[in-house]
Amino acid sequence: MKNILPSSQRVIAVVLTLFAAFFAGVVPSQAQTPTVLYSFLNGSSDAAFPTGNIVQGRDGFMYGVGAASGRGANNTGAVYKISPAGVESVFFNFPAQFPDCISGLTLGTDGNFYGTCEMTNSSPGNIYRLTPAGVFTDLHDFTNGGSDLPPIQASDGNFYGVVAAGIYKMTPAGVFTMIHTFASPDVQPISNLTQGSDGNLYGTLTLCSNGNRGCVYKVSTTGVFSEVYLFSDPTGYSPCTGVIQASDGKFYGATDGGAGANNSGDLYSVTTAGVEVDLHAFNSTTDGSCNPGSFPVVNMLQVNDGNFYGTNYGGANGNSGSIYKLTAAHVFSAFLFPGNNVDGGQPYSTLIQNTNGKIYGTTSSGGANSTGTFFSVSTGDAAFLRLQETSGKVGSQIGILGQGFGPSSVIKFNGVTVNAWSRFGSTFMQAMVPAGASDGFVTVTTGATTLTSSKKFIVHNSWGTGAPMPVAAVAACSAVLNGQIYVVGGYNGSAQTAVQIYNPTTNKWTTGTALPGALSNQACAAVNGEVYEFGGTPNVGGSQTNAVLAYNPATKTWSSKHAMPTARQDIVAVVSNNVVYVIGGYDGNRLSTLEAYNPATDTWSSESSMLVAQSGTVGGVVAGNIVISTGAGQSVDTGDTESYSVSGNAWTSLKADATVRNNPCGGVVGAALYAAGGANRAGSSFTVNEAFTPSKNGWTTLAPLPQATTDPASAVSGGQLFCFGGFTGLGGTTLNNVQIYQP
Repeated sequence: MKNILPSSQRVIAVVLTLFAAFFAGVVPSQAQTPTVLYSFLNGSSDAAFPTGNIVQGRDGFMYGVGAASGRGANNTGAVYKISPAGVESVFFNFPAQFPDCISGLTLGTDGNFYGTCEMTNSSPGNIYRLTPAGVFTDLHDFTNGGSDLPPIQASDGNFYGVVAAGIYKMTPAGVFTMIHTFASPDVQPISNLTQGSDGNLYGTLTLCSNGNRGCVYKVSTTGVFSEVYLFSDPTGYSPCTGVIQASDGKFYGATDGGAGANNSGDLYSVTTAGVEVDLHAFNSTTDGSCNPGSFPVVNMLQVNDGNFYGTNYGGANGNSGSIYKLTAAHVFSAFLFPGNNVDGGQPYSTLIQNTNGKIYGTTSSGGANSTGTFFSVSTGDAAFLRLQETSGKVGSQIGILGQGFGPSSVIKFNGVTVNAWSRFGSTFMQAMVPAGASDGFVTVTTGATTLTSSKKFIVHNSWGTGAPMPVAAVAACSAVLNGQIYVVGGYNGSAQTAVQIYNPTTNKWTTGTALPGALSNQACAAVNGEVYEFGGTPNVGGSQTNAVLAYNPATKTWSSKHAMPTARQDIVAVVSNNVVYVIGGYDGNRLSTLEAYNPATDTWSSESSMLVAQSGTVGGVVAGNIVISTGAGQSVDTGDTESYSVSGNAWTSLKADATVRNNPCGGVVGAALYAAGGANRAGSSFTVNEAFTPSKNGWTTLAPLPQATTDPASAVSGGQLFCFGGFTGLGGTTLNNVQIYQP
């Protein structure tokens, strides 16, 4: 895939760099000092010159690959198995027909190991599976070039990987398809993939639309490709790692060109929107150098305390490389390998944090036998749990890696105890997600020791709760801006001026500048960095307004905009291509009106009317079209569902919602429109929760709302549906609760 040297030449290169390292000086360390646990043996009896991805198996041992020619029983390399204390053995010798399997391994959710070979004796490489019992299966032979990077297993259970030609998908059964073919200007992949929290796959390329400066890209699991960030000369270019998504939601990686006075590359972060920040400019003498080289490219690691660790293959003492640390506050330090045959050098494997809290890694050279070492680094982190699956539905089986499990261990999902689980030794469990579980951390308590998962577990098709609203409200409107949800106005005995701002990340509320006048039953939308408010009524049963207001979060002020052509309430506002489409509503009669507002020009236009007049609908954009449903009709609620083509300015009737209601909580998440709760014309509220998928033109019944609600404010953020307040039904209680649905 990259400029890969033949195996024999790689060994010669390692020997030459060892010779240079022997005569190099020693630079004092700054980051944590590694402890050498094992020196690989020279000859065919061991997995010498380790490279690629290291994983922790279900048995608590770590597994990796030493794939140099002339090593292993068949002279084609081997897979090693090593304990946290450094007790090593050869787990598997690659067959003679597989001479170049340098990718390292991925642990599948089935407990098997997966990897790739750059070449075989009969093909340009392959994808293989290796069971814990050592059974090797060739799953797929490449036809247009192999890969030195292992596939990743995504949240959909399928494996995704990179070859020079493009990005592939392989099912657990081995069914292979190319989902994206690289084409100029976006070619020459440098890294494997990382799945982001948005479900997309992220990686880096050498050549992009900025020439040979490289880029970070994303591709959906269906193959939709786009550039995320283009590197440039002043701030670092030529990526030498892939990217990882950190706990702050940003992606982190390294380059080896540009940046700083030394022109040695840098560490950077980049958001999903392509906003990049330079974090540290490398100095090849004091930091080592991040060099793509000719071996598998490895990524950084974020450990449980929030700090980052990584390796530089070259630079520094005799080109021996380094281990570096970047704190969560972005303070950099590095340990330089001393350039001798004791501690090793030139790390070409990923770093892994074992569930005991320590970091482990390898060098590809040095050590007592000049064939590489296996080392540990203490971070101060306590033992923890690693979840094999970080999301699932109630009733699904989840694999849990950890330490010290026993027959009396107690497993909890966000505080809800698991009743059905199985233990396989002291380092692996399988647990069934219990009923009532919600998004949160998994814990295992054994005696007086409680271990906590490094990531939250997401319970699909489930409801959670957020911090209560400071002011209860019904018929407020909401919009998401800069990751925060603005809940505006509403009714609580009378119309309100309150602007309440909810942060889903911190689960905390703050107060924004109040509306100039009290409003309820209006619509909100966020576009071009501002929150817009449309229509509504100052009092329940009072006259409707056509006023439009805009809130600027920088100045914290409201300003008036050009009024809507039609005064109305109980409307829905949907943003498409930075234009706000205000749909339906009520002005004494149900309306089919569609009016489009362009914030850039502060102008309105009238568009084609809906097929059925409705108020109190939910809506959003799916696959480029606006979809609305579940409103109050002129004389009877119908469950009418319609799709509006923005480009064609035309409406199409779709399958109606069988649950006839109005004013539910709703919005679009992914490829579906969700509707939860609402009320019938008699004022009785519902708990029913349904999703409409336009591609299937069908409705699906889902987990019900915990609290029956009608007229809440609705928002979609982070792939979740938020329902704020509302009331329990006609003449019922006004609510301040926050109900959160995870599809």
